[in-house]
Amino acid sequence: MIIGVPKEIKNHEYRVGMVPSSVRELTNKGHVVYVETNAGLGIDFNDQDYIDAGASILNTAKEVFEKAEMIVKVKEPQAVERAMLRQDQLLFTYLHLAPDLPQTNDLVSSGAVCIAYETVTDNRGGLPLLAPMSEVAGRMSIQAGAMALEKSKGGRGMLLGGVPGVEPAKIVIIGGGMVGTNAAQMAVGLGADVVILDRSIDALRRLNAQFDNRVKAIYSTAAAIEKHVLEADLVIGGVLVPGAAAPKLVTKEHIKQMKPGSAIVDVAIDQGGCVETSHATTHQDPTYIVDDVVHYCVANMPGAVARTSTVALNNATLPYIIKLADLGYRNALLQDKHLLNGLNVMHGKITCKEVAEALGLEFVDPKILLA
Repeated sequence: MIIGVPKEIKNHEYRVGMVPSSVRELTNKGHVVYVETNAGLGIDFNDQDYIDAGASILNTAKEVFEKAEMIVKVKEPQAVERAMLRQDQLLFTYLHLAPDLPQTNDLVSSGAVCIAYETVTDNRGGLPLLAPMSEVAGRMSIQAGAMALEKSKGGRGMLLGGVPGVEPAKIVIIGGGMVGTNAAQMAVGLGADVVILDRSIDALRRLNAQFDNRVKAIYSTAAAIEKHVLEADLVIGGVLVPGAAAPKLVTKEHIKQMKPGSAIVDVAIDQGGCVETSHATTHQDPTYIVDDVVHYCVANMPGAVARTSTVALNNATLPYIIKLADLGYRNALLQDKHLLNGLNVMHGKITCKEVAEALGLEFVDPKILLA
């Protein structure tokens, strides 16, 4: 198969779809890999590194899209990239379509076959290609929140862990999954007062055991969210409904009643955010203030630690890239039900039920299209 790796063009996005070691795995199996010049330069992988791994370097993204049968990226394709997709071309990347009708319409119009990292599943019911970035984002959320609480950023001027004689900040984490667990790990390490809200009793038991009761694991209800959010100095939104838009659990009324200078880090912003006042921001301009509450809603948080994120992501995606290249997308999807769950758009049809429901569009069973 001919595989293309374009340079990411989203604001301050330095990750790359494939690192040289991943490219070598594909070229050693006889596949052809084209990489856009300087695609990995932001994380210290230069063109020669890719050439040594067996790739060919092309000068523009247009050339990469024209030659490749499969495009491997990190972030959702921007409008200029979506315009370069063609009928039956395979796109393998994060998509986050539920809150993004323009992108969905463009992918449908392209006729391309679009597999989203974030809805690929595994035998344990997990999301193996979302997990590494959720780990990164969860850990980053605490350092982002710490900065948002600084007075110069509009925050309360609080140190998360306090100092002897001064109470630590209260951090409320909504969602006890991968994001929430990793956020809690960092917050506990800094000495903060940590509350985690989740609706899974099993998750709450796991968190209590993991942190040896150093966090307060609370069953999530509307009343519990309201109580703890209004008491919080920092709120971390780590809610995920796979493939679907995130539920708005923190409302405008909550924001109005929060402490002046408190902060929110909405990690769920890729799926529309779990805070009613959230809208996506960039690393260039990461925060804004609503009702004296600092909002950090960067839609590609792991891009700030791009080298760590890229290598972690490649470790997870490489087996699937190899499977798609070796078998072709039809055979790969038919043989692997978990990879099939990643199929969001195919030949002008929405094949992910959660995306279709979120956007009010027609859902088509992917098995019908693959038959």
